[in-house]
Amino acid sequence: MSDSLVIIPTYNEKENIEAIIDVVFNLPKEFHVLIIEDNSPDGTADIIKRLQTKYAGKLHMIERKGKLGLGTAYLTGFKWAIEKKYDFIFEMDADFSHPPKKLLDLYDACKNGADLAIGSRYKSGVNVVNWPMGRVLMSYFASVYVRFVTGMKIMDTTAGFKCYQRHTLETIPLDKIKLKGYAFQIEMKFTTWKYGFEIAEVPIVFTDRQKGASKMSGGIFNEAVWGVIKMKVASFFKSYKRAA
Repeated sequence: MSDSLVIIPTYNEKENIEAIIDVVFNLPKEFHVLIIEDNSPDGTADIIKRLQTKYAGKLHMIERKGKLGLGTAYLTGFKWAIEKKYDFIFEMDADFSHPPKKLLDLYDACKNGADLAIGSRYKSGVNVVNWPMGRVLMSYFASVYVRFVTGMKIMDTTAGFKCYQRHTLETIPLDKIKLKGYAFQIEMKFTTWKYGFEIAEVPIVFTDRQKGASKMSGGIFNEAVWGVIKMKVASFFKSYKRAA
C-alpha cells in the first residue's frame, strides 16, 4: 500500500479527470487517489468508475449528493485518509493548474521535516501562466492581505496544492474549520501555523486550466476578505496547544 493519498475534488471535470489520474499513477512514486465527486451532471463519476477497474485498489471515489463546497470536500477526504492511515495527504485540482510532477517535491519536503508543504506560486516571484493580469494582481495581493491580517510569513496563503503529514491533520480539529470556499485554504494554513507546525513552500508554476470552466466567483472572494478577519478575531479565544 502507498503511504500517500492525493485528494482531488471534482465537479464537471470530464475533460480533465482521466488525464490527471493517468499522470498521477504514472509518476515514479506510487500514489493513491481519492476523488470527492459532487454529483457532476457531465458524467465525471462514470469516467472515474471505469478507471477504478484499471486502477483497482489505488483509485477511490466518494460521491456526494451535490455541489457542497471545496472545504467540505477536502474535510471529507482528510477524515477518510486519516481513517485509512495514509501518512502523507495531498490536495490537488483536477484541471492541471497544479503540476502533478510537483507531488514528488511536496512529498520530499514533508519527508524532510515539513508538517505542511505548500506548492507556492509566489515563493520565487510570480509564477502564473495564462491568467489575465487582473486575476494575477487579485491573487497576489490577496496573499499580501492575508499575511498582514494574520501575521503568517507564507507567501502563497491561498494555495490549494499541498501535502500534510497525517499527524498535522489529526491535531487540527477539522470539525471546527468554518470557511468552506477557497478561504478554507487560508484557514487550514492559519490553523496549522497557530499550532506551531513546520511549514515549507515549494515553488511551482501555476498554469490556468485549458479545459472546463473555472469555479471562481465574486462570492468566493468576498468570503476570503471578510472570513480572514473573523478567523483572526476568533483565534484570540482559542487554544492551540498540541496534545502531549
